[in-house]
Amino acid sequence: MTRLITILGGSGFVGRYVARRMAQAGWRVRVATRRPNEAMFVRTYGVVGQVEPVLCNIRDETSVRAAVEGAEAVINCVGILNETGKNRFKAVQAEGAGRVARLAAEAGVQQFVQISAIGADPESDSAYARSKASGEAAVREAFPGAVILRPSIIFGPEDQFFNRFAGMTRFSPFLPIAGAKTRFQPVYVDDVAQAAAKAAMGEVTPGIYELGGPDVRSFRELMEGMLAQIRRKRVIVSLPWFLAHFAAWGFDLLQTITLGLFTNNQLTRDQVRQLRRDNVVGEGAKGFAELGITPVPMELVLPGYLWRFRPIGQYEDIRDSAQNLRSQE
Repeated sequence: MTRLITILGGSGFVGRYVARRMAQAGWRVRVATRRPNEAMFVRTYGVVGQVEPVLCNIRDETSVRAAVEGAEAVINCVGILNETGKNRFKAVQAEGAGRVARLAAEAGVQQFVQISAIGADPESDSAYARSKASGEAAVREAFPGAVILRPSIIFGPEDQFFNRFAGMTRFSPFLPIAGAKTRFQPVYVDDVAQAAAKAAMGEVTPGIYELGGPDVRSFRELMEGMLAQIRRKRVIVSLPWFLAHFAAWGFDLLQTITLGLFTNNQLTRDQVRQLRRDNVVGEGAKGFAELGITPVPMELVLPGYLWRFRPIGQYEDIRDSAQNLRSQE
């Protein structure tokens, strides 16, 4: 009988790549999501009936129990970057993660994988980081043999990092950032998915793995590289911390007074707190090397999806080639 895996958040940014890899490995894939009608695209990852979206809310015990029932492996990819409505950091990333691990253990699941984040720390000033740490602790308590993956900032065609900042360059000659000196170790989304898939198939020793790409760069350096890729000249403005906090407070307030009609996808106060700390693999931490994976450099991936932010998009390369030919004549 074909093995079954449940991926909570399987239609999200990371989850869809995990779902594709598991389907390619021959598993039946159950994609658990709050909006299954919007996740029908995952069916194309396998043959008819191999990948199916199902209704599940990580905050609801009954739906989680139904989602993990009969699965041999479970991967929890659910996470939020900003609190909206009932989706609070504690409810989703701490209590939710613990709930999934506990119910998976009760259902006899053999392999459990939790997608966490570098920076997870119970003593952090950031509620996001504290909730990630609480979630990890709850997972380890309920499922001692779990594999916990802590990626740095994740990039890929659907990311909310490079795409967001590249989009900002279309409307302003300035590119404001907070924490220009903060260091990141961007990791390709499919590398994270490969690590999760290996863990789900029982090929990884239980424990915590920190996942970072081959390059460590400051926030400013990442923006400079992004501008080079989209071939736009913009002034990078490094916001002082007090101004970043004030701007984030304004965005958070706007979300509150509009009762969520405006979602703060720009900058939150909690994100400003996170930006005060480097987001890189810790010294001595297990990572891609122990997983037998060679991470892909950003330069091999970014051109494949950032080209649409260039002044004339896909035709930029054609124009450059024509100019080079004229210069050689």
